[in-house]
Amino acid sequence: MQIRQSIHTDSPALLNCYKNNRAHLAPWEPKRDEIFYTPQFWDEQMQIREAETQAGRAAYFVAVDDADEVIAVCNFTNIVRGVFQAAHMGYAVAEEYQGKGIMKALCEHVLHHAFDELKLNRVMSNYLPHNERSGKLLASLGFAREGYAKRYLKINGQWQDHILTARLNPINNY
Repeated sequence: MQIRQSIHTDSPALLNCYKNNRAHLAPWEPKRDEIFYTPQFWDEQMQIREAETQAGRAAYFVAVDDADEVIAVCNFTNIVRGVFQAAHMGYAVAEEYQGKGIMKALCEHVLHHAFDELKLNRVMSNYLPHNERSGKLLASLGFAREGYAKRYLKINGQWQDHILTARLNPINNY
């Protein structure tokens, strides 16, 4: 397994990952239109992601297998600078790679990037109350529960409550 920042040429591998894991990811993500599962969407998405990364508003990472197929993703979005210095972290792992430590390794790598390279003070990640795997993952990564938000995000077509968590940069002098 290799962990790296996502690049434009990852478009076909990301499309394959999301197509192959459509049913697996559906309960945890927004409802996806059919366009989401097309090469055109992912080509455009990668252009948007590269622009967001260049502007300092986001960072996108992938874990790939030996065939350079995407097996997990972890992203920072909504990067805010100024007095906040924070971002939201989202992630997903292919169904066949659950429980193998890949998601934790990818998230640890991305968190080092957030704190050491981006110099963020806070990374927030939220999860559905019934998603015990995400709760355990975030706790193992040092995230602390900070709250409970009713109808926080529209997931799989329904407004869903979320548990709000955050991890602070251990070196707080930025």
